[in-house]
Amino acid sequence: MKRLLLLTALAASLLSLKAQTYPPKDTPQLEFALQLRVTIDPAYTVGETPHGKRIVIPITGGTFEGPQLRGTILPGGADYQLANADGSRTELEAIYSIMTDDSIYIHVRNRGLVFDGKDAQGRPYYYFKAAPQFEAPENSRYAWLNRSLFVCQPEWVKGFNGIVLNVWRVVDD
Repeated sequence: MKRLLLLTALAASLLSLKAQTYPPKDTPQLEFALQLRVTIDPAYTVGETPHGKRIVIPITGGTFEGPQLRGTILPGGADYQLANADGSRTELEAIYSIMTDDSIYIHVRNRGLVFDGKDAQGRPYYYFKAAPQFEAPENSRYAWLNRSLFVCQPEWVKGFNGIVLNVWRVVDD
């Protein structure tokens, strides 16, 4: 009984707390890390699955470059997408490898969300953001990729058969 009273009092005190209405003083900052120019083959669909419509976009290659690294995107990966019934929301997971210009292999897993619909006021709204994770050899000059969070968004380049992704690293200050 005492435990129930204690939990009830704790819940009541938490509910009485006011939500923070100002931004925290330590807002994370971003620094540009690299740009990936990913070439692709035409998408194909597995069809409607119990989880939604499964779409696969084969990755055929490409290049990447940033202040601390550059190289090629290896063929053989894919962007695995799962779209909801009306196609307005798509979860994506791209899995592939890159090779730096000094022959170091790095594994990439990029998860994200695409939303194509309308906002609360009925206006067209498009959102596409993802969070790539890199796995680089710990004994390489690219090990810093293992110790950071990254975010990316696309840049649409007319005439390019693929997708351009600009990637930023979340930094301390």
